[in-house]
Amino acid sequence: MRRFKFMAMTAVMGGVIAVAAGCGSNDTSNSGKGNETASDKLKGEVIMDGSSTVFPIMEAVAEEYMAAQPDVKVSVGSSGTGGGFKKFIAGETDLTNASRPVKDEESALLDEKGVKYTEMKLAFDGISIVVNKDNEFIDKMTVDELKKLWVDNGSVKKWSDIRPEWPKEEIKFYSPGTDSGTYDYFNEVILEEKPMVENATLSEDDNVLVQGVEGDKNAIGFFGFAYYAENKDKLKVVSIDNGKGAVEPTHETIKSGEYAPLSRPLYTYVSNKSVAEKEQVADYTQFVIENAGELSEEVGYVSLPEEEYKKDLEKLNELKK
Repeated sequence: MRRFKFMAMTAVMGGVIAVAAGCGSNDTSNSGKGNETASDKLKGEVIMDGSSTVFPIMEAVAEEYMAAQPDVKVSVGSSGTGGGFKKFIAGETDLTNASRPVKDEESALLDEKGVKYTEMKLAFDGISIVVNKDNEFIDKMTVDELKKLWVDNGSVKKWSDIRPEWPKEEIKFYSPGTDSGTYDYFNEVILEEKPMVENATLSEDDNVLVQGVEGDKNAIGFFGFAYYAENKDKLKVVSIDNGKGAVEPTHETIKSGEYAPLSRPLYTYVSNKSVAEKEQVADYTQFVIENAGELSEEVGYVSLPEEEYKKDLEKLNELKK
């Protein structure tokens, strides 16, 4: 797919980044290329919110789409998976992005509000455990050690509490916020629903977590693989041993599932009503499915097998009927 080059303007308002194509982005040399049904210029808005982990993918997709459709404004928020579902339930968004599947209670509320939706898979992610670049004593950890590290026990934790040979220094924790699907997934597979350490710094903004770990030699944090890949010169990633030897998160180990249990799919959920009633939403959703594989790789995630995207296109075509 051709990569468009244009000036982008981003405006941050209430946690939402509205990505708007700049002047001159209507590239007539692209006429007749790509999705033939999108050759007619569309107008209107596409509004989405949700996962900060999925945000880099959707930001890239939105920029590409608005280069081809400059009269459509695509707004991409990053209030977290849980925050995104709240807005989706309220009917405020056309799509919501998630780093975990919709919860039963969220599905029940959507049903109560009459919001019919369709789940689409976008890519694979591997939650990356990171420490400060100057940390010389950690290269790998077991899942049990991660649990011992992050589960609250009512006292201040030091590295030597995990392994006696590690420094007797207080650990500083950086975690996604409680509205984050990454927090939910980590809570399920590592904490096993037990409370997280009380003194952890929580943020829905993964860049805040990156800066926190980068700035403290005794820090540890976790977030989506793309944020580690983008900042690998500033951070040190920790290999995780789930009983079969330590595995570092890479494209290959995430795609194969070898990086367990921290590999997972990423999603977007689209409003069936928005697809049926808003031509630009239907067209944008098709663009997402057709380009998510390539663009997820560009921003640091791992594309799905091609048949998964074909399944999503079939779902979308059913909604258009």
